[in-house]
Amino acid sequence: MTSGLKILFIFVDGFGLGSADPAVNPLRDPRFPNLSNLLDSAYPIDACLGVDGNPQSATGQASLLCGINASKAMGRHIEGFPPPALKALIEDENLFSKLRKLGKQPTFANSYWIDDPHHIPSGRQSVTTVMTLKALHGVRHKKELLSGRAVNHDITRWTMHSRGYDGPLIEPEEAAEHLLNVAHENDFTLFEYFMTDRAGHSGDPELVFQCLETLERFLPKVGTFAEQPNHLFLLCSDHGNIEDSTTTSHTRNPVPLIALGAGASTFQTLENLTDVTPAILERFSAL
Repeated sequence: MTSGLKILFIFVDGFGLGSADPAVNPLRDPRFPNLSNLLDSAYPIDACLGVDGNPQSATGQASLLCGINASKAMGRHIEGFPPPALKALIEDENLFSKLRKLGKQPTFANSYWIDDPHHIPSGRQSVTTVMTLKALHGVRHKKELLSGRAVNHDITRWTMHSRGYDGPLIEPEEAAEHLLNVAHENDFTLFEYFMTDRAGHSGDPELVFQCLETLERFLPKVGTFAEQPNHLFLLCSDHGNIEDSTTTSHTRNPVPLIALGAGASTFQTLENLTDVTPAILERFSAL
């Protein structure tokens, strides 16, 4: 187990700051008071990065997790999986590699339903997969998920049965406990939840509700991480989507940056996605 500052970073895909009207913004539905309280404490940051068009996942996540304006570097917003030029940028500039150069121990808490933790098909590598393989040389896999040392991307494992998982679903609070255990063993822990973006694109109110109900129960538990000395809890997104029920496209809304615990004030003045990685590195370098 490591000592000193510990950071738990929850990345929620497609999770913007929108209207206060719950008829438009499901994040403000009165059935989700925990989400609403978290958003009330958020700092709005820009996800558009000075580039025309709606922000997209590949360049947004790269900007967030590398500290470089990937949209400007690529000349456009890029969706989905990063193409070769963007992949090279991520491999060179990712947060995990920068933390390791500082002598810190980062980890990606998401599980992959695979047996070989070193092999992910190159055409299916997300930003987080690229940086994890480059900096950590492998991902968390089946055995770690089943032993409670990883968390599935959907939190409760409800999407896993179509991929060969025949175990039980778990409650969001239990998944949160698994994540907290991982975070206590590392200096920096990243968990990615992208079902929000899928739900926003689907236009399916039931899927939107399911995702937000899961977060409503999951986030308060993982947020207790910040209650311990020298622990910092962060949450951010790459672009808006699920917060606007009038569209199934990404939005140009600001995204929430939530910072709780040790050094949270460092994050109060950040302006856009590219500021987050430098602020994290600054927190570790200051100690």
